[in-house]
Amino acid sequence: MNHAMRRTAAPILAAMLAFALFAATQAQGALRHFDGVVLSKNSDAKTFRIRTQGGGKVKFRVNGTTVFERVPGGFSGLMPGLRVQVNAKRVNSGWLARKVEKGGGGGGHDGAGHH
Repeated sequence: MNHAMRRTAAPILAAMLAFALFAATQAQGALRHFDGVVLSKNSDAKTFRIRTQGGGKVKFRVNGTTVFERVPGGFSGLMPGLRVQVNAKRVNSGWLARKVEKGGGGGGHDGAGHH
């Protein structure tokens, strides 16, 4: 590769790398929707687990930005047997619940690729 080609290729490669990093960040930031029933809650770790309608078990972490809708008491109101809908974001440590809503009857998604 001659000098002129190298000078042209470097910015193109840098742009491609930047786009790939941006796309990976956006994909990781997408929310997934889960419907299920609360199995357990760990107040110390600020986590809870649900069994999805598909039968899988999923553990979620909550933080100060997690929104609770129609769950009296917020996190403290999560009890085993409560049907919930969870919108969560994949993070390095697992799933971070962004919104937890008291759910109704069936007909929802189980998190299998739904947004």
